Amino acid sequence: MDRVPTIRSRELGDALRQALKAAGLTGQEASRRLGWSPSKVSRLLLGARGASERDVSSILLLCGVNGAERARLLSLCREPGGWIQRLGKLPTQLKTLVDHENQASAIDEFEPTLVPGLLQTVDYAQAIVRANTNVPPHEVEERVVARTARQQLFRRARPPRFAFYIHEFALRLPVGGPEVMADQLNHLVRMSARDNILVRVVPASVGAHAALAGAFRLMEFPHYKPIVYLESENSSLFLERPEEIAAYRGILSALAETALGAGESRQVVAELASELYADGEDNGVL
Repeated sequence: MDRVPTIRSRELGDALRQALKAAGLTGQEASRRLGWSPSKVSRLLLGARGASERDVSSILLLCGVNGAERARLLSLCREPGGWIQRLGKLPTQLKTLVDHENQASAIDEFEPTLVPGLLQTVDYAQAIVRANTNVPPHEVEERVVARTARQQLFRRARPPRFAFYIHEFALRLPVGGPEVMADQLNHLVRMSARDNILVRVVPASVGAHAALAGAFRLMEFPHYKPIVYLESENSSLFLERPEEIAAYRGILSALAETALGAGESRQVVAELASELYADGEDNGVL
């Protein structure tokens, strides 16, 4: 029975399409060899049909997929509601996130401690990665490249609509020194001038507020249900249940009421950048 595609069924469909391509098979050829209708294969590859382990096993056997990848794809048939993804080696650990960002029509994000990844400069991103004690030195550059490569999203012919809510603490947290921070804040000012990008600062003066739960990203899609993305040190979590989406929509509504307006936010960020440049000149940094 067909269903609304979920994040897991879309991930599974994408992986099955790649497996068929690697095996030199088309959907039509796979349906002929498996004795299935072409529409059944098509719906599986689109994530629009509830995939049974038996069906997935048949396709994987046909394509010669085994081992850890076979186990991973079969697990996608069994896991209910949402998806916890353990972070592995780059760049594969970002693949699901990047795929969904590229399909999104709107992205709303809250960041309480750091500048959002999509808005980070290379120097700022490098300072963040270097400060992470769990990142081996030889992986630093690879992680920085993977992180900043996501910004190709802004160059899409029809890029998403963005709304970034950034806590004032994130703008004041010293990352990489005054010069790096000043450049990062000026980059925020430039990006906020784009028609499809809204940057709003949540001032520290509002005290405790609805987003105390932490950083999150809500992504909307033209043809799929919205999802919320959460990230921790070792895993990422994709939420898609209606009640979960509603909860984070509520947080965004509260942020919209407490955050500074777009113009005032741009002014605050620009003033902070000027302060940091001045500090850098005083200290001989610039």
